[in-house]
Amino acid sequence: MKLESFWQATAPAFSGTATGPLPSQADVVVIGGGFTGVSAALSLARSGLSVVLLESGEVMSQASSRNGGHCNTGVAQNFASLVASQGLEQASRFYQAFDDAVSYVEQLVQDEQIDCDFRLCGKLKLASKATHLAGLREAAELMRRTVDPEIELLDKAAVRQEIGSDNFHGGLLQKRGGQMHMGKFGVGLAEAAARSGAKIYPHHAVTRLERLNGYQHRVHTGQGEILADKVLMATGCSNVGPFPWFQRRIVPVGSFIVVTEALEEGLLRQVLPHNRTYVTSLNIGNYFRSTADRRLVFGGRARFAVSNPTSDSRSGEILRQAMVQMFPQLSNTPLAYCWGGMVDMTADRLPHAGEQDGVFYSLGYSGHGTQMSVWMGRVMADLLAEKQTENPWQRATWPALPGYHGKPWFLPLAGLYYKAKDRLS
Repeated sequence: MKLESFWQATAPAFSGTATGPLPSQADVVVIGGGFTGVSAALSLARSGLSVVLLESGEVMSQASSRNGGHCNTGVAQNFASLVASQGLEQASRFYQAFDDAVSYVEQLVQDEQIDCDFRLCGKLKLASKATHLAGLREAAELMRRTVDPEIELLDKAAVRQEIGSDNFHGGLLQKRGGQMHMGKFGVGLAEAAARSGAKIYPHHAVTRLERLNGYQHRVHTGQGEILADKVLMATGCSNVGPFPWFQRRIVPVGSFIVVTEALEEGLLRQVLPHNRTYVTSLNIGNYFRSTADRRLVFGGRARFAVSNPTSDSRSGEILRQAMVQMFPQLSNTPLAYCWGGMVDMTADRLPHAGEQDGVFYSLGYSGHGTQMSVWMGRVMADLLAEKQTENPWQRATWPALPGYHGKPWFLPLAGLYYKAKDRLS
């Protein structure tokens, strides 16, 4: 079993790296070479602005190519709970933003002819306990009246026709869910940005941001400096680098994934007959899907820990046990890949985007970032280019987490809390 991301290991190499030293000046400097940053760079270049993207490692090396491969509508919370906390109008606006984001990813794949196995397949949220079905029913009824008339609530018998497991008591089917090969999409998106004129510099970690006036900054790296009329922060967790304001608001939480060897076609049809994306209703639950070459991708918050080779390996064994418990027919199926990554969680589990001390940002996708990060890259590019656009994640305030300065000391306690909630739910 390889301790590396399946998406990265099976994606083509990025060929659009800028050559030569950093230019002396750019209209916009984007910090971060994941979906948000590269999508923004593409849109900015198309708008005729000079854009330089700085990435501390390889392009698409972090969350954008270390996730579960889902591209779904819907926010991180139960929709009824979101309405209770935000009001129906705001919650509906958030839901629509995710739907628009899926459509934008689909359009980008078509326009740029990115070979990434994209398809709309539907997302099925599975009730892990009988008591969870009431919450799914409440959400389904509300969503059907307000934001998604095509949503379906499935009973236990219907779910058994959807998935080869007896573990679930019902489910919520959202038909606009999608999936794709994250590595191939990310590299394809970066190639499109480079073709459009964006200068992309991997291995250029930002060491200092020096504000000159207004939005203008001098951006320092170990390989030189560049004068930016505007700066966009698109760094996900932001737990490395000179970004303390963001580090007090983003909590990096480990999420872990295993991928099997290729399954026989008949076995795959038995396990996932409709080949959708799937997520369970537990707080510490699982998410899974198949790949174009008939592998099972199976992930979850196996342990409330940071990602490193030791942690990834331990988490992989926990995930293997969970996979076999859910699908006993896979007990003899070997694992081919295992990896972890850091999810940029916020206290309200919603993205945040705007401007702080002259720096623009879009961060905090909280495990639902594939589609939203790509879409917000375009939204932020339009704002930076001073085009008329709406930013759904602009809030008046974004409070820091009390007692938190970028090191998530409380993750083990959070793990115990959510495990207790799952036991009692």
